[in-house]
Amino acid sequence: MKILFPSAIGNAARALALRDEFGSLAAYFWRMEPDPANRPARITRAALRVMTTSAESEALSRDLKKRGWSFVGPTTVYAFMQAMGLVNDHVQGCATRERALAARKVFRRPT
Repeated sequence: MKILFPSAIGNAARALALRDEFGSLAAYFWRMEPDPANRPARITRAALRVMTTSAESEALSRDLKKRGWSFVGPTTVYAFMQAMGLVNDHVQGCATRERALAARKVFRRPT
């Protein structure tokens, strides 16, 4: 039987190890939340063109690779950070941006 997605299978096993080590995957990933001071004051289309990675996505990528994960380059990790809400890259004026900011205010970061 040919394994079609070895990264997915291997990363799933490594996710369980992270959960065991940090108590939850959220606790591990939220450690890499970017400092707002390092983010643009206003998210514009021009800003988005150059925001494909961050220092935090590069650090997270390195840490995941060190732990045996694969297919976790800094750009892929940055997209993951966007998807899970670690960064809010909705442009100013976007209705979704305000909803995302409101959701972050009620979210309690795992400890």
